[in-house]
Amino acid sequence: MKPYRRIWSAWLAAFLLSLLQSSAPGLSWATTYYVNPSGSDVGPGTHAQPWQTISRAADILVAGDTVLIGAGTYRESIVPANSGASGRYITYAAQEGATVIVDGASINLEEYTGLVYIAYKSYIKVSGLQIRNAGPNPNNAGILVDGSHHITIQGNKTYNTVSSGIGVWSSSEITVEGNEVELACNDGQQECITVAGTSGFTVSGNHVHHNGPGSNGGEGIDAKDGSSNGRISGNHVHDLSRLGIYVDAWDKHTFGITIDKNRVDNCRNDGITLASEMGGLLEDVLVSNNVVSNNLLHGIAVTPNGPVAAPPMRNLTIVNNTLHHNGDGSVPSPWGGGIVVDNPNLESLLIRNNIFSDNLFFQILLDVPVIGLQVDHNLIDGFRGYENEILGASPVTGNPLFVDASAGNYRLQAGSPAIDKGAAGSAPADDYDMIKRPQGAGVDIGAHEYVPGRRSALAGILFLLQQH
Repeated sequence: MKPYRRIWSAWLAAFLLSLLQSSAPGLSWATTYYVNPSGSDVGPGTHAQPWQTISRAADILVAGDTVLIGAGTYRESIVPANSGASGRYITYAAQEGATVIVDGASINLEEYTGLVYIAYKSYIKVSGLQIRNAGPNPNNAGILVDGSHHITIQGNKTYNTVSSGIGVWSSSEITVEGNEVELACNDGQQECITVAGTSGFTVSGNHVHHNGPGSNGGEGIDAKDGSSNGRISGNHVHDLSRLGIYVDAWDKHTFGITIDKNRVDNCRNDGITLASEMGGLLEDVLVSNNVVSNNLLHGIAVTPNGPVAAPPMRNLTIVNNTLHHNGDGSVPSPWGGGIVVDNPNLESLLIRNNIFSDNLFFQILLDVPVIGLQVDHNLIDGFRGYENEILGASPVTGNPLFVDASAGNYRLQAGSPAIDKGAAGSAPADDYDMIKRPQGAGVDIGAHEYVPGRRSALAGILFLLQQH
C-alpha cells in the first residue's frame, strides 16, 4: 500500500498546484515587482532586474500584485490595464523613503484623462507618488478616477495640474486620504479635489492649498453632481483664490454628506458653501466641528449659487463649528460675515452650538424665511445689528476667549463663556481633536471641548499636524 499512497499524494499535490497556477488571476500568487529608472522593461521586474517604467507594471499587474517604485523622475502616464479583487488590491507605491516623480511636462494628455488615469477598474491603490505637470487640456487632472470602485489614493502629492489635482467621477467606494494638492486648476475646469457622481467616498486628511492663478475653477474640495453617502473630514484647505469646501448638488439629488473636523482659512471666497447651482435636491448634509477663519466672504454660505433662484434643499445641520474673522473690509466693496442663508426653497435647517466671533458685517444672517428653522445655543461675539441678522434662541454673547486666535489656535481658555453652554441634542460625540463630548457638566459651544487644566497630548499633536 505504501507505493500507492506515495503516487496518490504526488498526484494530488500536482493537481492542486496546477489548479492554482492555471485558474483565474484572482487565484494566482501575489507578486511584488520593482521599477527603477536604471532598469529595463524587457527584464522580469524583480528587485535585481527591475523594470524601467511604471507603465510596464501597469500593463502586467493583476489582483494582489504590488509594484514598488524606486526614486527618480518618470516622464510617462500611468493607465492600469487590470483590476484587483476584493481583499487583493493592485498597489502602486513608492519604495520606502524614495522620491518618485511622475512628470507630464512633455506629455499631451487626451481630454478628460489624468497623468494617472484609472478608468473602469476596481481594487487599486496608488500611494506615495508625486504627480506633476498634467495638461494641456481643461479637464486634465493629476490623478483621475472614472467609472471605478474600491480605489484608494493615499499619501500622494500633485503639483501644477491644469484641472484637478485629484478627480473622481461616477465611481463608488473611494478613499482619498493624506494627499497634498498644490497649484491645481491652472485655468482648467473642476476643483482641486473633485468628487462627482460618486457614492461611498471618504476625503480625509488632505492638504489643499495655493491653487492656480486662473479664474476658471479652483475650489478646494468639492462633492457634487449626485454624490452621496460620503465624508469630507480632517482636511486643511487654505490660501485659495476660490472657496474652500463645496457641496453642490448641480442638477442631481445629492445627499448623505458629512463635512467635519476640517480647517479652512484664507480663501478668497467662502470657507464652506452648500449649494445647488442647477436645481438638484441637496439633502441630509451635516457640517460639524470645523474651524473656519479669515476667509474673504462668509464662513459658511447656504445659497443657490447659480442661475436657479430657489433650488430644493432640506435637512441641513450646522453644529459645533468655530467661525472667526470671516469677511474682508479691505477690498473696494467690503462684505462678508459668519453664516449667510439666502435660499428661499430650504426646509429644515439647524444652526446650533457654533461660535461666531468677530466676523465682518454679521454673525448669523438669515436673508429668507426657512420652514423648520432652528437657531439656538450659539455664541455670538460681535452682533452688528445688520438687516436680517439674528441671535437665535438661548444665545451666549461675549468674547469666546480663544487660546491664541492670531496663531490659529481656537481652543478655549478656562473661563470661556462657551464652556458647558451648548445643547446636547445633535451635538457630535467628539470634537475637532477627537476628544469625547462632553468633558464637563455640559457640551461646549464651538469645535473644541475645553479640557480642564491641560490640552491633551492628542490635541497638541493634531494641532501641529494641522499647521502644515
